[in-house]
Amino acid sequence: MKKVVVTGSNGLLGQTLVNLLLEEKEKYQVIGFSRGENRSGRSDFDYVSIDITDEALFYDKLSEYKPEVIVNTAAMTNVDACETNKKVCDKLNVDVVRCLKNYSEEHKTHLIHISTDFIFDGKAGPYKETDTANPLSYYGVSKLKSEEILTRSTIDYTILRTILVYGKVYDMSRSNIVLWVKQMLEERKEITIVNDQFRMPTYAEDLALACKLSIDKKALGIFNVSSNTLLSIYDIAQQIAEAFKLDKSLIKPISTATLNQTAKRPAITGFDLSKTREYLGLNPKSFQEDLQKFKEKLT
Repeated sequence: MKKVVVTGSNGLLGQTLVNLLLEEKEKYQVIGFSRGENRSGRSDFDYVSIDITDEALFYDKLSEYKPEVIVNTAAMTNVDACETNKKVCDKLNVDVVRCLKNYSEEHKTHLIHISTDFIFDGKAGPYKETDTANPLSYYGVSKLKSEEILTRSTIDYTILRTILVYGKVYDMSRSNIVLWVKQMLEERKEITIVNDQFRMPTYAEDLALACKLSIDKKALGIFNVSSNTLLSIYDIAQQIAEAFKLDKSLIKPISTATLNQTAKRPAITGFDLSKTREYLGLNPKSFQEDLQKFKEKLT
């Protein structure tokens, strides 16, 4: 039985991964680390309420449980908030990873870490794992710093880069693109969506499966995880409307320039997924197919 600590276990990916691992209780002992109460709606795993930015406490708790694998899903992902609160962003996105690296070095732990397409400048997407990073936002900078802590270390690490994660879990603290578009259109509200940024959205269930495959295969290195089709965010919203049979005419296209966002966004990201198919054995689907799976799960 493998002992696995999931940090950020209250988040969308955290809860999705905990649920997936608990389907095979004979294979995994799951320990969730997160802030506040356990929000997963289940009590059949160890839950530790903890502020993981308290490094001494975090290190002690890890030492108490001695996991063989740590999956770090905790992060500050609000791109504009990271731009205005760089110190807070670094605490969670960089310092926590350094602490995890130090722990993993000392205890020979396999560390799986989630990164992002925002480490790229969006001038040459879709990207391979080996392409040169050049972040435009502080969020991207912080995630690149966290990657470099691992790539320059001697530990067994896996970095899973991902894009626009969506899904639904028991108790959510924040929305995501699919739920937000769906809700706004259900309420018959007009929404403006950028038509000059291109992404490959990721279903949380697929990202959780990529984490599980990384554990089982001990797949080390960097892997891209997303759906397999590059779409403008406007097209993404259109496909959400189609999938849930909502009024597409409520979706109005706008350009990024009109938004005046605090942090810059890359224009075209997206991933080359061939390494993920070959080594992880994950077979990414189109956003449309994933949306259908998600719709079935919701109903």
